[in-house]
Amino acid sequence: MGRTAPAGLRAGLLLRRGLLHHLPHRGRPALVPRPAPARLRASLAAFPGAVRTPPSEHLAEAAVREAIERCLRADAAMGPAFRGVGKLSASDGRVLLTFREHAPDLERMHREGRALDSQEPGAYRRGEATLNHKGLAYFRQFSVMERRPLLGNEAGEVCELPTANVFFQCDGVLVTPPRSAPCLPGIIREVLLEAGHVGTLPILERPVSFAQLAQVSACVFTNSAQVATGVPSLLGRPLPTSLALAQGIRSLVEAIAARER
Repeated sequence: MGRTAPAGLRAGLLLRRGLLHHLPHRGRPALVPRPAPARLRASLAAFPGAVRTPPSEHLAEAAVREAIERCLRADAAMGPAFRGVGKLSASDGRVLLTFREHAPDLERMHREGRALDSQEPGAYRRGEATLNHKGLAYFRQFSVMERRPLLGNEAGEVCELPTANVFFQCDGVLVTPPRSAPCLPGIIREVLLEAGHVGTLPILERPVSFAQLAQVSACVFTNSAQVATGVPSLLGRPLPTSLALAQGIRSLVEAIAARER
């Protein structure tokens, strides 16, 4: 696919999801907003003919943060105590913010995790840059989203899950596939890579082959909707420490969000 998106994909091309995690009753909301405007600006630059670009000042971090706060103050159904997910998108020269509450099974997913029991090696091609952009990745993943397989490239390397990045604990480090695998540079993924560690575990970006999964001791997948979900079973192999690792990641993200308040 070239750098100009087909007309049928343009509406969804530049969809970007930001994180609204714990929002306190007073003061500025606890947000992790920085990666969301940056990713949207990157997609606009990568596909200049897809949509009319909004003014640059509307995609500045401070402007996005202020708009989120104004939306929450203006809607009595949400308010400053709102817990949920915000979505940032661009179309026809405008920026759109939408909000939704967390899924009703979020607490259960955090408590029990989700097993990953299928894989699709060769679903992607290494270096396929369109999959670094939310809308195009979403359309590619839609048919397998409910089954949620591990998606891989033609070199036998793990890339991501549908709508989620994946992290593996192996040999004393926490590893996530590189963007060139390819994968979506998710909000939580970017926050964790910038943090550099969770507890005593260094966080690294490097290729992970399907063959290496037999040596993995814990696995977590991340996205803005769930932050971090433990994988208690990976391709039929129990990983009992995954739930504790996911809890540690959620605590780290919560602490980072609180500092950025």
